[in-house]
Amino acid sequence: MELFARAKVVRLKSHHDKFLYADEDEVHVTQDRNGASPNARWTVEAVPHGGATGAVRLRSRYGRYLTASNEPFLLGMTGRKVLQTAPARPDSSVEWEPVRDGFQTRLKTRYGHFLRANGGLPPWRNSVTHDVPHRTATQDWVLWDVEVVQVLTPGPERAESAPVTMPESPPAPELRDPPPPRHRSSKSYAAPPPQPPPTLEPEKVEARPEPRLNKLVSSDSFSAPLHKVEGRAIHYYIADDLGNVDDGTEGHSFIFNGSNLEELAHKLQEETGLDDIIICTRSPITGKLTPLRLQLPPNNAAMHIVLVQESSKVVKTFPWPYGS
Repeated sequence: MELFARAKVVRLKSHHDKFLYADEDEVHVTQDRNGASPNARWTVEAVPHGGATGAVRLRSRYGRYLTASNEPFLLGMTGRKVLQTAPARPDSSVEWEPVRDGFQTRLKTRYGHFLRANGGLPPWRNSVTHDVPHRTATQDWVLWDVEVVQVLTPGPERAESAPVTMPESPPAPELRDPPPPRHRSSKSYAAPPPQPPPTLEPEKVEARPEPRLNKLVSSDSFSAPLHKVEGRAIHYYIADDLGNVDDGTEGHSFIFNGSNLEELAHKLQEETGLDDIIICTRSPITGKLTPLRLQLPPNNAAMHIVLVQESSKVVKTFPWPYGS
């Protein structure tokens, strides 16, 4: 990709307006809003014999490479960890192929996975993995804005140019005697009669085939859904600092068409405008709040949930990774 071909140092900005960040422990890779930090800068190295793919290596400020590891991020999930490593002999795990997508870029591994900036609730929030995006809701999470911090300067052999020589002026033309005048023949010829202008026949217009429908068509053409989607009803309340919900507080409801907890969290963030929320269920017996972690109830059953902000005191009573 031509953008990386002329870049020496870059910043990569995710769909969440956060930068790819080399953690201070020199092992982990996260997302952070501080784009001015040196930890958000990555040195670009072209892969020798990369061919037409233009694969690159990205090196952090600690001299360690951005690496697509085989270690799962969470057991049972498809995403795998992205780390900083310093292999003795760099292999394909540190090679990333830039794939242009409009004005943005996808970074693909040799095995078809893409560098992905995750969102949602902990432990997904601010994490970075490599995966194959299957759901439409997370397609944008593999798109990155490339900001060139330092441009690659050409080497000495490119900087040195050949001396410029000015072309010599052409010699002045020699003066020659004009050619002798031609003698006209004594015979005279009558001028041919004027010809009538040619008649223009109507131009034959070949029938053109009707234009084919472009692949990129307006979304208005497909306003009708392809199939009916049966969603589930979500009823939620926002708790206070101690996890309590006032009896006079009116709850909120909406129809959710997603299939997993991650999509529900994203939808609730849009509904409430809050980023730091934890989805909880309340025990009908003890009344205690329990964070919802694994999956949604089956058969699109309606859900009654309570939202707690991460900064609330009640979070300290939750089990790991939320509480102490």
